[in-house]
Amino acid sequence: MKKIDRLAWSEGISFTAYGLRMGVRVNVPSALDELSSKFPPGWKCSDNPVVDRLYSFILGSANQKTGRRSFHIAYGNSARLARTMDLDEAVQAFESDMKVYVSEAARRRVFVHAGVVGWKGTAIIIPGRSFSGKSTMVAELVRAGAPYYSDEFAVLDAKGRVHPYARPLSIRIDDRGNRQRWKAEELGGTSGSKPMEVGAVLSCKYKPGASWRPASLSQGAGLLELMANTVAIRYKPQFVLGVLKQAMGNARCFRGVRSEAQDMVEPLFQRLAGNKMGALPNAK
Repeated sequence: MKKIDRLAWSEGISFTAYGLRMGVRVNVPSALDELSSKFPPGWKCSDNPVVDRLYSFILGSANQKTGRRSFHIAYGNSARLARTMDLDEAVQAFESDMKVYVSEAARRRVFVHAGVVGWKGTAIIIPGRSFSGKSTMVAELVRAGAPYYSDEFAVLDAKGRVHPYARPLSIRIDDRGNRQRWKAEELGGTSGSKPMEVGAVLSCKYKPGASWRPASLSQGAGLLELMANTVAIRYKPQFVLGVLKQAMGNARCFRGVRSEAQDMVEPLFQRLAGNKMGALPNAK
């Protein structure tokens, strides 16, 4: 690990991810292990002390005389991200900011808020923001045999191909919003590893008791669905639009409301099969 500013910080690391250089420094060495589990997928250590963004994380401690605890504090460059007694809250603020920074600033990738699974050698993209139900939908597709790519971002390269964003699925486990992470293999599925062309874009909203009767969309309408969920569209619109047009080259697009995710998996695959995209993934 690359130590940064030994006089002020006990441990630090610099690393690269998606063409960006980042650094993290902590006042307690053990904090680095927790934070490194939140780094972007595929990150690699770097010996370069010059970084694009520096995170500083101060782990609070108890005063031996008073018993009072000090705050956990997180910074991104000079901006304070969190000041809280709740360690999980501070770590979450750190992770959230790093995701936003990477998805906005990545130099050779476009990040779309979406769930992604593989299907017959192509990708199904389910665009949607947090709490839109895309993780639940992805989990059911993985259980049905679709290789898992992401439940957070569709990561597109300059040719419009989708790459894995290899983080475990985050699935809500109760009505209070608590979530648990699951690997695809723990759901009985597999994880994809190779970039794929986009085969389908599926826009669906949850409505209790709804019957899934999707309408076919034009590629232009499908592109708008992706644009609405693309993080960096405001910062580099020309590059983003070019990548999204590449991605939509052979994609079929659908929009509709759904009820429970498990009830629409088979109808979805049958609909795609009817559009000459093959049979169900687990069909014999």
